[in-house]
Amino acid sequence: MNALFITIGFLDIIDIMLVALLIFQVYQLVKGTAAINIFFGILSIYILYLIVDALQMRLLSQILGQFIGVGMIALIIVFQQEIRRFLLFIGTTGLQSRFRFIRRFIPKSFQNLSKQLIDWDELEKGLQELSNTKSGALIVLLKNSELKLYIRSGVQVEAKLSAPLLANLFFKNSPLHDGAVIIKHNMIKAARCILPLTEKSDFPSQLGLRHRAAVGVTENSDAIAIVVSEQTGQVSLAYHGKLYLNLHIPELMKKIRQFMNDLERSNN
Repeated sequence: MNALFITIGFLDIIDIMLVALLIFQVYQLVKGTAAINIFFGILSIYILYLIVDALQMRLLSQILGQFIGVGMIALIIVFQQEIRRFLLFIGTTGLQSRFRFIRRFIPKSFQNLSKQLIDWDELEKGLQELSNTKSGALIVLLKNSELKLYIRSGVQVEAKLSAPLLANLFFKNSPLHDGAVIIKHNMIKAARCILPLTEKSDFPSQLGLRHRAAVGVTENSDAIAIVVSEQTGQVSLAYHGKLYLNLHIPELMKKIRQFMNDLERSNN
């Protein structure tokens, strides 16, 4: 009879909690994407394997064990984007926590420069002009992320941010109006950049590729993406994979400042 009872120790509880946390984080990454159904399918098979193994059903346990072993290779292929996003999340968070102590030795005057990285007036004027003229636009603001791969996919600009330059880049007859403009340290790094599209299955069907790209680039980075609709001139914002639709320019600027401050606090 004693063999029917399972003894659970303190380390077992910690083990269960860590596994539950890992499963929850994976669920958060695949939630809303086409991979969510695959995730539940694999989870169901693994739970079935644990039950079968605990009941000592050797033949079925062996079959499911072989399936799970081979399935790890398939998982890497199927969940390429999700695994990359997960590793990027861990790497970014880990590096920030490891090197946080270095900031204590940097004078406050240099740390506060980050709050002056963007000329807010020029950005606001540029967005207002794009909205008024219904010039479709996709603008990415970088903070910690480099996104060098996406910068290299476009045309190098390396020019100081200004409202007239933004208006000219997204002018309908401009050769650079397609794709995204990427801005870092108040410098327009590149234009006509190609960004990844979100794979969320519940993404609103009425929204176009600019909105999909805005959400896609913010899912895997701490970048902030701004979209100006070519049909309506309405302005939207994407951050951490979440889309804020049809914002007034003052409200949009307030949110951008808030998100920038969130990034600043996360590094302190």
